[in-house]
Amino acid sequence: SGVIDVGLAGGVESMTMYNMASSVDPAKFSTQIVDNKLAMACLVPMGMTSENVAEAYKISADKQNTMAALSHTKALAAQRQGLFDEEIVPVTAQVKDKEGKVTTAVVKQDEGPREGTTTEGLSKLKPAFKPGGSTTAGNSSQVSDGASMVLLARRGAAKKMGLPILARMRSYAVVGVDPNLMGIGPAVAIPAALEKANLTLNDVDIFEINEAFASQATMTVEHLKIPLEKVNPKGGAIALGHPLGCTGSRQIATLLPELKRTNGKLGVVSMCIGTGMG
Repeated sequence: SGVIDVGLAGGVESMTMYNMASSVDPAKFSTQIVDNKLAMACLVPMGMTSENVAEAYKISADKQNTMAALSHTKALAAQRQGLFDEEIVPVTAQVKDKEGKVTTAVVKQDEGPREGTTTEGLSKLKPAFKPGGSTTAGNSSQVSDGASMVLLARRGAAKKMGLPILARMRSYAVVGVDPNLMGIGPAVAIPAALEKANLTLNDVDIFEINEAFASQATMTVEHLKIPLEKVNPKGGAIALGHPLGCTGSRQIATLLPELKRTNGKLGVVSMCIGTGMG
C-alpha cells in the first residue's frame, strides 16, 4: 500500500504462565453484551466452537484423533531430519530446579512433539469441554510459550539494504464467519486469498493450516478437498504448540524453508481466530 517500506511482524506469547479461563468473567459483562446474542457468541469458549464445528460438519472423534496423531508423527520426523533448524533461533536460559540449583540450558527445539502418540491412545482421552464431546487435550493445540518474527519489505527497499529475498507475498484475505463456528475461517479465507492472486487450490504446493483444533483443521481440509500430503508437512500446532501471538509468523518461518527444500513455489498460511474476529 506504500505506507511503509520495511516492517517487522510477529509476537510472543507465554501461555503456560496465564490462566486462560480467568480472562472471561461473565459477572463483569454489561447488560448490553449479555442481552446481545451476537456479542455473547463472540465470548463462546474456543473449545466449544470446536465442538460446534465437529457437530455441524460431522467431524468424528476418530478423524480428529487421526489428524492429531499425524501431526506428532510429522513433527517428530522433521525434528529428526533437522528440518526445523533453519527456522529456530536457539535461546540460552538459566533454569532453576526444585532444589534451587541453577543451570544453563539451550532451547533449540520444540518440546511439544510426543513419541508414541497414536490414534488409539488419543481415543482414550476424556472430552475437555462438554460431556460426550469429541474435543480433547490430545486433539487440540497445546498450551505453549513461544515467539517468532518475520521481516516484510518492498523489493526495492530490501535490495537497497542488501537483505535476502526469501519469498514474495502475493495476496491475503480476512473473512468473517459465525463466531460459534470460528474454526472454519480458513475454509473461506483461503479461496478468497487465492482468487485475489488469480490462483487456484491446485497451484499451491504447501498449505500451513493452523491446527487450533483437529476438528476445524480437518473441516478445512475436507471442505476444500486438499490432498493431505500438502498440509502441514512438518506437523502443526497440535504437536508444535500454538502460542497465540506468534503463530502466524511461526507458520511462515516453517513454510519457507520447506518450499525451498522441496522445490515448491507457492505456499498458503492460514488460521482461524475467535471472539468475533473472523
